[in-house]
Parts: sequence; C-alpha cells; structure tokens
Amino acid sequence: MKVVFGSPGTWSGLLLRTGQWVFAGASIAVMLSAFGFSSYTAFCYLIASMGLQALWSFGLACLDIYALKVSRDLHNPLLVSLFVVGDWVTATLSLAAACSSAGVAVLFVRDTNFCTAFPQFSCGRYQISTAMAFVTWLLVTVSALVMFWILTSD
Repeated sequence: MKVVFGSPGTWSGLLLRTGQWVFAGASIAVMLSAFGFSSYTAFCYLIASMGLQALWSFGLACLDIYALKVSRDLHNPLLVSLFVVGDWVTATLSLAAACSSAGVAVLFVRDTNFCTAFPQFSCGRYQISTAMAFVTWLLVTVSALVMFWILTSD
C-alpha cells in the first residue's frame, strides 16, 4: 500500500487526527458554553456528532502514536477498511450536524433577527461552534479520502 499524506501510522496522519479531535472538542466546548443550546435539536445533535468524532479521532491518534513509537505498519487491508468505513460514517454525521446547526444559526441571526430580539442567547457562540464543526468535517473528509485512496491502490 502507498504511503501518502495522512496515512495511518505516520506523522501526517497523527497531525490530521489531532486536528480532528481538537476541533471537535472545541466545537463541543463552545456550544456547551452557549446559553440555551439544549432547547434546539440541531445543536444537541452537533454535540453528539462531535463527541463521536472526537472519540473516533482520539482513538486513531493514539493508534498512530503507538505505531510511530514501535515502528509498526498500519497498512493492513482489513485495518484500512475499518478506517475507511469509520471515517466515512463520522464524516457524514459531522457534515449533517454542521449543516443543521448552520441552518438554525442563520435562521436566528439573519432570517428572524432572534439574536437582536433576545440578546441573552449566545448566537455568536452558536456560529463559532458550527464553524469549528465544519473545520472538523473538512479534516475528516481529507482523512476519509486518503484512506479510500490507500485501500484502492492495493
């Protein structure tokens, strides 16, 4: 199997996974600090999706650290297949959560002027959390495409 940017068990793979769980965790933290998020299903779904993404990415980052430490090759076709499926599932969930949260945030900020009418709501935090979720999705998509490329190049 080819070794490309983001391959499992490489420094670039570790960097990609670390970025994923850091941005997912930051998205969760910002949303949890926002007042009134729990009243809206899209924001709760964002927290659940980013939580799953953070766990998946953190686990794979730990696996990358282990592989780098003991110089182990993680290009086993069965293992890469698992990475492909996991990355595609979490990428799909992350995109759905980010898009639904973005829709609610746009509705609040621009369409209904809800944020100006009720300044106690943290509309800026909703937007920041959603933006971090999109960055997470972008990093997961890169990882998913790399894994698929590695799997098909064999």
